[in-house]
Amino acid sequence: MTASLDLSDIETATLGHFLSEGFMAPSIQGLTPERRIFGPALTVRMPSDDGAALVDALAQAQPGQVIVIDRCGDLRHACWGAVTTAAAQARGVAGVVIDGFVTDRSAILAAGFAVWCRGRSPITTKPRGLSGDVNVPINCGGTAVRPGDIILADESGVAVMDPDQAPELCARARQIQHNEIAILERLQAGETLAQITGRAE
Repeated sequence: MTASLDLSDIETATLGHFLSEGFMAPSIQGLTPERRIFGPALTVRMPSDDGAALVDALAQAQPGQVIVIDRCGDLRHACWGAVTTAAAQARGVAGVVIDGFVTDRSAILAAGFAVWCRGRSPITTKPRGLSGDVNVPINCGGTAVRPGDIILADESGVAVMDPDQAPELCARARQIQHNEIAILERLQAGETLAQITGRAE
């Protein structure tokens, strides 16, 4: 059911009107804010500077998946760059969300690949093969992410949804966005927000 779920018109900020949980830290932002991606999560746990698990994940990745990387608190090493971008694009990956840093920003932007991260670093991970896991429950940006959870990322941030709940949540968000059109029209016609919301005396 979720494989064909279209979230292209859903905004994370709309979900934030009625949900309080399931959002990653606001400091995880898109390199290109105008982008919006969605898809099932391929999770990766990458401790310290060991990048081997990401190499494994890129070999397993399926078209349309969103790679979600738990850096386990590492705030020094970049785990994503030009080469991993090329590998992900070759597998048809929709994008990547990283609780950490990237390098090669110009190359990523030139490739047109969608990346959400905390920032940039010149120091990279190495494929040591000592630790890390693929397709396991992780924590990314303070939010639990399970393999297959639905990821929606846009200009406001990143939301994580249970695949069984995603259709209902998106239907509710879509209705709110539809209702906002009428609210904007009423504001433009001269009504105040207090009048529209019933707070006017």
